[in-house]
Amino acid sequence: MIIRSAFVGEGGDSSPVVVPEDDVVFRLAQLLLLLAALDRLGHPGLSLERLGCYDFLVANPLLVFTDENDPNRKRLLMAGFDGRALSYASPAHRFTTRRERLRHDLALLVAYGLAAPTGNRSVLYAVTPAGVELASRFTAVYARSYRLSAEIVVRRLRRLSDRKLREQVHTWTTTGQDSPRPEALDLLDAIDLLTENQAGDPLLDTSRAPTPPHGQPA
Repeated sequence: MIIRSAFVGEGGDSSPVVVPEDDVVFRLAQLLLLLAALDRLGHPGLSLERLGCYDFLVANPLLVFTDENDPNRKRLLMAGFDGRALSYASPAHRFTTRRERLRHDLALLVAYGLAAPTGNRSVLYAVTPAGVELASRFTAVYARSYRLSAEIVVRRLRRLSDRKLREQVHTWTTTGQDSPRPEALDLLDAIDLLTENQAGDPLLDTSRAPTPPHGQPA
């Protein structure tokens, strides 16, 4: 694979990974695609905080686009994004985890010469020409879907100030009965239904210990 060989070489670990976000190579590829998309959209560089928001939301765009009649949401669904995936059930935890990994991932891209920090009033990160060239070689279906998500999400978020973006991220990653996401209510309903079934069915009620057979210790 182009992505793995570019980042880890021939001697890298090729063991199967169940959770893509736990794979460093996968995260680096996503981040490189995002930085290349930002360059294409005319962003000279982004702060670590704002880049962290973009990084998570581009990978999970249906947190942002919740209106079922929104053409952009329909484009994302057609591209393969699915808000019913279990990964959308705990967005706040996943956002925190991903943000904690971002500094490490950026450092690796900088070390590979694929991204570079620039100094203004604060440190901003941008893709390098080598990074743009490598990102253009990613041809997987997911890479094409991710580029589309980056274009749609960044155009939406670029209008928000840093403070407003923080507030919106908090809203989008909070799952509750009043969640604006159409899939979130279905998930919560399923959890409530399971709880009700457990309460009404002795076989599913884990709070009640089973009676041991006669003559056997409990």
